[in-house]
Amino acid sequence: MWLTRPHPVPAPARIPALVLSALLTVAFGRSVPAAAEPAESPIELLALNGFDPVSYFLKGGPVAGTARFELSWGGRVWRFASGADRAAFRDNPEVYAPRLGGYDGLGVLDGRLVDADPLVFAVIGERLYLFRDAGRRARFLGEPGLAGQAEAAWPGLHDQLDIPPRDSPR
Repeated sequence: MWLTRPHPVPAPARIPALVLSALLTVAFGRSVPAAAEPAESPIELLALNGFDPVSYFLKGGPVAGTARFELSWGGRVWRFASGADRAAFRDNPEVYAPRLGGYDGLGVLDGRLVDADPLVFAVIGERLYLFRDAGRRARFLGEPGLAGQAEAAWPGLHDQLDIPPRDSPR
């Protein structure tokens, strides 16, 4: 699993709270409450292992994105091969983001969130679906009704997600 921190938090030089409290007690003759720890910035998952989601819909198939062209959406960091791809995604992320949260379609049908391989995919009805392996993709494509069934089952799995299903691109 790939992780990225969108805005690195430098570690400030700290005097341990107990030492600081003791020094202030000696200096001012009274106890001072310890300062609260600074909140860390959230860690966001790198979507599609860094592949450009727009490239799945272009000739040549998926290509790797770069950190130079990235944005956050849906609690994940998305990378793109170009500024144009990033702009297209920013304007309409639901069109380019993988369906079913990027999880394996057959896993969703089983009521489970199964990680998918971003290089095992299918575009069905102009929507991107990911799968764990080629056998699962073949089964999904072999039974045309499975995509609709998985889409119907997907909202029932939102409570298993660690991140919200959608937010505004930034």
